[in-house]
Amino acid sequence: MNRFTPLIIVFVVLAAVGVTFGTFTVHETERAIKFRLGEVVRDDFTPGLYFQIPFVNNVRKIDARVQTLDEDAQRFLTIEQKNLIVDSFVKWRVNDVSQYYITVGADPRQANLRLSEIIRDGLRNEFGKRRVEDVISGDRADIMTILTEAAGEAGQSLGIQVLDVRIKRVDLPEGVSESVFNRMVAARERVAREFRAEGQEEAERIRSAADRRRSEILAGARREAEERRGEADAQATAIYARAFQAEPEFYRFKRSLQAYESTFSSKEDLLVLSPNSEFFRYFDQLDDLIIE
Repeated sequence: MNRFTPLIIVFVVLAAVGVTFGTFTVHETERAIKFRLGEVVRDDFTPGLYFQIPFVNNVRKIDARVQTLDEDAQRFLTIEQKNLIVDSFVKWRVNDVSQYYITVGADPRQANLRLSEIIRDGLRNEFGKRRVEDVISGDRADIMTILTEAAGEAGQSLGIQVLDVRIKRVDLPEGVSESVFNRMVAARERVAREFRAEGQEEAERIRSAADRRRSEILAGARREAEERRGEADAQATAIYARAFQAEPEFYRFKRSLQAYESTFSSKEDLLVLSPNSEFFRYFDQLDDLIIE
C-alpha cells in the first residue's frame, strides 16, 4: 500500500466535508441569512452559490414566496351593536430578513399570529364605525383599503410586506339577516318611490310644456288661417265688385239664382211672401231663360 494513500483519503474526506458544509445555495424562491457564532453577519444574498466557514458560519433559509394568512370567521360589532360574521385573508411576504428573524424568529406561524392580531384589531375598529347597511352595501372596499395600509405599516416592524387584505364574506347571524334585509328592501323601495315621484314630476313638466307649445302652434295656425281667409274674402269681394260694375244686371240675376238655390234646397222649406215681392223678380223669367 502506498504511503500516500491515507493522506489522499484524508484529503478527500476533508474536501467532501468542506464542500458539504462550506457551501450553500440560495434559490430564487428563498432569502438567506448568514450567522457567525450566532451573530447575523449578512442577509442580502441573491440567488446563487456561496461559501461559508464550516462550524463557524451557519445559514438560515427563509421562504420568500407570497404567504397567505387565512383567518377563521370572526364576529364583530357594528355601531348599532349588531353582530357580523367576517371571513378574511391576508397576502404577505418577507421584506426585511433580519427584522423578520429578530421579531418572529423567521417562523411564518409566529408572523401569522402577530399579523392576525393586527387585522382583527383593524376589523374591530372599522366595523365599529359603520352600520350594517354600510358594510354590506358599499363600504367593504374602503375597509379593505384602510386595513391594507394599516397592516402594511404594522408589518414593517415584523420585517414583512403586507400585499393585500381581503374580506371574503360578511354574513349576518341567523335571525338577524331577515330583519336587516327587510329594512334594506324598505330603504331601497323608499328611494325608488322618490325616483318615481321625481320622474312623474318631470313628466308633468314636459307634458305641460308640450301642451303649451301645442296651444301656441294652434293659435298661430288659426290666426294665420283667419288672416288668409280675410285676404281671400277681400279678393272675392273685389272680384264681385268688378263683376257688378261690368254687368250689374247679370250680377243681380246670378245672386238671385244663388238665393233661390239656398232657399229652396229642401222640399220642406216654406216661404210666405207676396208674389210681387222683389225676391221673385227673376223667378218668373226662369222658364223663358231655360227655353231660350
